[in-house]
Amino acid sequence: MLLFTISNIAPLIYYYLRPFIKWFLHQLTRLCELQRLCYGAKLGSHRTRQVERSLQQSKFPAIKIISRELDLQVEYCNFEEFNVLVKRAVKVVMQAKRIKPQVHPDFGRLFGQCVEQIWGYRKLLFEIERLRTTQYDCENLDHERKLSDLWALLMPNNRLESRITKQWQIIGFQGDDPKTDFRGMGMLGLENLLYFAREYNDAARHVLSHSLHPTYGYTFAIVGINLTSMAYKLINSGKAKTHFYNVSKRAINITHFHRFYCYLFFEFDRFWVESNPRNIMDFPLIHQRFETNISIELEKENTAFKTNLVVESI
Repeated sequence: MLLFTISNIAPLIYYYLRPFIKWFLHQLTRLCELQRLCYGAKLGSHRTRQVERSLQQSKFPAIKIISRELDLQVEYCNFEEFNVLVKRAVKVVMQAKRIKPQVHPDFGRLFGQCVEQIWGYRKLLFEIERLRTTQYDCENLDHERKLSDLWALLMPNNRLESRITKQWQIIGFQGDDPKTDFRGMGMLGLENLLYFAREYNDAARHVLSHSLHPTYGYTFAIVGINLTSMAYKLINSGKAKTHFYNVSKRAINITHFHRFYCYLFFEFDRFWVESNPRNIMDFPLIHQRFETNISIELEKENTAFKTNLVVESI
């Protein structure tokens, strides 16, 4: 009970003491909080998360305004516009904090990297959500082509007999027409599967071969879509920030998300086999254990999942 009380009171005490702590450290170092973080905190999640928290708690009107502007514009701006916004944010903060570039030449670059990561992550959220809410449309030729490419990449030696066929069940769809399986995750599920099959073809076919095993096999595509849902939840909740802030020094984009997904699929397959399942009915329990393990890893400040998907044997 005592520990519970202390853990609840400590953040409140810090909230009220924070301005005095900042003032004291500023007097001691002659540096503002953002400078101390950019110069002293380790590159990656450790630095960027603290900078993000500092910006959220800032009482400077100019910093609040530029933060809101970034939030409003980041969904719609292209890459060039995003870079312009980042540069303007750095300039606004330096002016608000009275940081002279000639005296502190490295601050703009270091702080700019954090801004790119923070709002790059938020921009990625919008892009992922657009794909998730875009339903598979069999009248859309681009959607149909991507589905055909998925088959060709996974089953290069087997010709697809027709658009609607039981062959789709070989690669783990539930029925004769895969479009019905994409309802939950929309085009995001297909884009993830296609990226895995295209960019890590050996690993994807290695995983597919396990899914076809007579004893511990599973539905490859359906499991893949479930892992898309898992990746979506992790990034949407903010848990995945640790990984993304550590793997990219600059703006985070959809490619980083696809690679994160590929890591999850490859590692889940290994975890599945090592769990020695009785049959597919063990999937919910094993999937939950896997998600818990990933969440625990993401709580560690240095976590960065590497997509060097080494296939030892097929």
